[in-house]
Amino acid sequence: MNRRTSNSRMVRIANLFVLLILACPSVMRSEDVAKLDDGFRFAESDWPWWRGPHRNGSASPNQTPPVDWSEDRNIIWKAPLTGRGHGSPTLVGDRIFLQTADESNGAQLVLCLSRSTGKELWRTVVHASGGMRKNNKSTAASSTPACDGERVIVNFPNNGALMTTALSLDGQQIWQTKICDYVEHQGFGSSPALYQSLAIISADNKAGGAIAGLDRISGRFVWRRERPMQPNYPSPILLHAAGKDQLIMTGCDLISSFEPLTGKTFWEVAGATTECVTSTVTDGKRVFSSGGYPKNHMSAVSADGSGRLEWENESRLYVPSLLVRDAYLYGVLDAGIAVCWTAETGKELWKARLGGTFSSSPVLVGDKIYTTNEAGDTFVYRVDPKEYIELGKNHLGDQILSTMVICDSRIYYRAATLTGTDREEFLYCIGE
Repeated sequence: MNRRTSNSRMVRIANLFVLLILACPSVMRSEDVAKLDDGFRFAESDWPWWRGPHRNGSASPNQTPPVDWSEDRNIIWKAPLTGRGHGSPTLVGDRIFLQTADESNGAQLVLCLSRSTGKELWRTVVHASGGMRKNNKSTAASSTPACDGERVIVNFPNNGALMTTALSLDGQQIWQTKICDYVEHQGFGSSPALYQSLAIISADNKAGGAIAGLDRISGRFVWRRERPMQPNYPSPILLHAAGKDQLIMTGCDLISSFEPLTGKTFWEVAGATTECVTSTVTDGKRVFSSGGYPKNHMSAVSADGSGRLEWENESRLYVPSLLVRDAYLYGVLDAGIAVCWTAETGKELWKARLGGTFSSSPVLVGDKIYTTNEAGDTFVYRVDPKEYIELGKNHLGDQILSTMVICDSRIYYRAATLTGTDREEFLYCIGE
C-alpha cells in the first residue's frame, strides 16, 4: 500500500468519526445515563417500586398518556379502596399492589387489584392493629410496595417498630423482619429498594434508626448499619453515579453513599438538612439533595467521593422529589411553584406559579411532566429549559398526597373524595 492510499483511508476514517460525533447528542438524556446493575429486567409497562423502574420518576417515553381528564372523561375504571394510605401503586404484570390502613383499629393491609378492571383480587392483613401515624398529612400506610416479580415487599411502622414483610403474589406471608425500634416524629414513608439479592430498608428516627440489606428470599439480615438519632424520612435510593452503583441516603445533616451489597461506606459528607423527605436523583456526576428542616436547602454534591459541594441554594423543595433531564433539573416547590435549574451550577432558568400545596412528586413522560397538588389539580407541562409551557390542567378528587404512576399509556391515580366528615379513597385508571 502506498502512502497516498494510506493517507486517503485515514482521512475517510477521520471523516466517519466526525460524522458519528455530530450524530450524537451533545448531552446525555436522563434515560441514557448508565443503568444500575440491579439484576432486574421488567417489562416496559411495569412500575415495580417507588418512583418507577429507573427510581427517578422517569416513565417510559414510548407511551401517550392523556393530557386532559375529569370525573367523566378518559376514566377507564375507578376502584374504591379500603382504608387510607398515601403510597403509590406498584404494577407488575396484570396486578396492582397498594398499602392501606384502617384507622378505626390500626390494621395495616396490602391490597391487590386487577390491572385491567380495578377489581380487588385479594387483601392481606399484615398487622391486625398497632399502625402508627402522627402528622395530619401522614398515614399508617404511606410507603410504596416493591415487587421483584415473585414477592411483594412492604414497610409498616407498627407498635413502636419498623416492620418489613414479604408476601407472595397471591397474598400469603413469606417472612417478616423487625428492622429496629421506631419512634414516630411526623410519620413514616420510606419504601423498600430492591437490588440483586437484597431488599434494602431505611428507618431513620429519634431512637437511632438503621439502614439494612435483607435477603429477599428469607428476610434475614445480610448487613445492617446504625444511623444517627434524628428524625428523617427518605427512602434509600439506588443510583449509578461516578461509574458505579451507589446506595444514597440524605438527611441527618449528611449525604451518605454505601456499597449496596455490603453496606460499606463509599463516602459521606455534610451537605443535607436534618430532616429530608425527597428521593435524590443523579445526572451521573452529581447527587442532588433537598430538605426543609431546620432550613430550606437544595444542593449538588459530587458523586465521586471527593466531598465537593458544587452548589447550593435556599429553595424549599421539602416533599416533592426532583426530576433530571439532559443537563437540567425540574422540580415543584412545596408552595406550588414549578422551577427549572441547570444541573451543573444550580442556576435558576425559569419559575412558574402553579398554585396550591404539593406533596406528591412529578413524573416525567417523554417531553412532558405531570404533577398534582393536594387539592387534585394536575398540571401537564413541557420539558423545556427556556420557559414554562402548559399543555393541560385537570381536576380529579379532593385530596391527593400520593404520587401518580404512568405506564402503558395509562395513569394510575390515588385520590380521596371528601363529603363533610366522610373521606373515601379511590384508585383511578386514566387513559384514552
